[in-house]
Amino acid sequence: MSFPDHFSGHAAAYSRHRPTYPAELYVWLAGLVDRHDVAWDCGTGSGQAAVGLAGHFSRVVATDASPQQIRQARRRPGVSYVLAAAEQPPLPDHSVALVTVAQAVHWFDLEAFYAQVRRIGRPGGILAVWTYSLFTVDPDVDEVVRWYYRDVVGPYWPTERWHVEDRYRNLPFPFESVGPEVDSSGGDNSGGASAFSMRPTWRREDVVAQLGTWSSTNRFRDAVGTDPLEILRPRLAEAWPDADQQKPIDWPLYVNVGRL
Repeated sequence: MSFPDHFSGHAAAYSRHRPTYPAELYVWLAGLVDRHDVAWDCGTGSGQAAVGLAGHFSRVVATDASPQQIRQARRRPGVSYVLAAAEQPPLPDHSVALVTVAQAVHWFDLEAFYAQVRRIGRPGGILAVWTYSLFTVDPDVDEVVRWYYRDVVGPYWPTERWHVEDRYRNLPFPFESVGPEVDSSGGDNSGGASAFSMRPTWRREDVVAQLGTWSSTNRFRDAVGTDPLEILRPRLAEAWPDADQQKPIDWPLYVNVGRL
């Protein structure tokens, strides 16, 4: 099947170094629906969201168009991984209470995907899509990460990345909006302020590993023939001299939620 494939070539690294979403997000989403038998996690990648949903739904059908990603996905009872494009899910009509897409909907043919959501979702069901952009550590490290993002691999970002940078604020989303209360940053949560954040604790090499999963990093490797992480490492070491020092990470999620 044809799809924008920026991650199959490093599916194992993607599985190890992509973030785990906060438990509060799944609790809130589960509370929006009155049935908890089946959820569909579309564009599941390594299954991070599917595994989180499995604590709240009897069955999670997790689809992805990449066989490499499916092979690396995190196994858990109640999660069924299926090789399928977002626009062609093998699910019955009106069979799913909740549809989720974590950091992937900007790659889809949105018109075709939304048609499938309406077909598969139950009336009154929920579609939730979310994204995250850059994490923050401290001013010195943040400056290096943004330099790498903008000046080193910036020319190699796919055009769809714009929706991530825009926090999905202008992503077409033709559903009745349902939004969580936001945190102290204020504002609404339509891609603007974040009600949920990921807060891991990392060592310096964890930052390098996460940046290594970026589509732009891998497009740089393919185009230039060298590893851009080797450009990053010396400058990051200056900002973070002790490689074993653990630092807290703040990584906001931007969530669009709609009722079908």
